[in-house]
Amino acid sequence: MIGYGIGQSGGDKQTLRIAASPMPHAEILEYVEKNLAEKEGLKLDIRKFNDYVVPNTATESGEVDANFFQHKPYLDDFNKKNGTHIVPVVNVELEPLGLYSKKVRSLKGLGSGDTVAVPNDSTNEGRALHLLAKHGLIELKPGAGQEATLGDIADKKGLTFKELEAAAVPRALDDVDAAVVNGNYAVDADLNPAKDALAAEKVKGNPYANFLAVKDGNQDDPRIRKLTKLLNSPQVEEFIEKKYKGAIEPAFGHVGS
Repeated sequence: MIGYGIGQSGGDKQTLRIAASPMPHAEILEYVEKNLAEKEGLKLDIRKFNDYVVPNTATESGEVDANFFQHKPYLDDFNKKNGTHIVPVVNVELEPLGLYSKKVRSLKGLGSGDTVAVPNDSTNEGRALHLLAKHGLIELKPGAGQEATLGDIADKKGLTFKELEAAAVPRALDDVDAAVVNGNYAVDADLNPAKDALAAEKVKGNPYANFLAVKDGNQDDPRIRKLTKLLNSPQVEEFIEKKYKGAIEPAFGHVGS
């Protein structure tokens, strides 16, 4: 599903057109729409996307007013490569990255000759490689940053890597020995990093919180201010905690530089 109604008018001026990944982003927005938005005089036109490109390009062009699907390292890289002017507004939630397998039950079961699937976009691949390095499955070269690539691996320890679009990684679990899966796609595949992962990111101090974003200059749109308030409300915090049970974590507040 690539989205629907793109480019169409959102109706009255109170309607905010927002692009989002189906899970958990659109689900969180739908909760806001059904339970909180009306009291604030806000209407949401939620448009679902399964890719990480169109939500930003549509926000840049004005086809949508905002998006909710990404973290800061990804956005910084996207703006740099595409000349876009998207800015974060407020953090909402964190989706811990996890290493999953249908063939082994522990990290000790992975070794030379095994294949690991990783997301192929630059920031999430780097994030995946740092997770693997932290748990001793590979060694990275000194100074390898957040955007580390396969070329930054100093010692693969016999592992082979398969680079795939992030959305396709969970589907590869039947064909590889293990896979590093983004949190939102893990939930969509009935995987919980708190229960099912061989290794998973910690929430505390994690720079990969997902946020509401707009084109620079639209931060003070009254509709955006209303949605910002609602997305960081106690009701949304409770919704995230109850629905996702640790697979997705609330991560409210200012987006760091």
